[in-house]
Amino acid sequence: MSAESLVVLRRARDVDARAAADVWLRSFAAALPTVVRPHSDDEVRAYFRDVVVPRGETWVAEADGGSGVVGVMVLDGEVLSQLYLDPDRRGRGLGDRFVTLAKERSPRGLSLWTFQVNKPAHRFYERHGFVPVEYTDGSGNEEREPDVRYVWRP
Repeated sequence: MSAESLVVLRRARDVDARAAADVWLRSFAAALPTVVRPHSDDEVRAYFRDVVVPRGETWVAEADGGSGVVGVMVLDGEVLSQLYLDPDRRGRGLGDRFVTLAKERSPRGLSLWTFQVNKPAHRFYERHGFVPVEYTDGSGNEEREPDVRYVWRP
């Protein structure tokens, strides 16, 4: 049995908000070191506590053995609005499990945005059947970072 099979995907609860935000913060810092974050760590944690977890369809990956929350995914209808993993959990199948869950939850299709500089994310989503359909100059996002919209249709 692999270590990732000991990770359970489940709906987030209010008590998971800080841990989910901390995964987001670690993942963002590791994957996007050149992207300027418009919000402080405390603002990100408050957003997860007050908005993301209580109002969204938020899922967490919880590891056995005391590691706690090691991944977070947020769905908003047919939009995969967030998918972040602890940096040491990348490349071990956890992201694949989250995408499978997202497709099960939204079987008619999904869309998502990612930054153009995030080439590993492009490869990951394209491997899962997503195709780029729109590129922007970043004027529509808080980071002011060029991004790309991906779409998956079954």
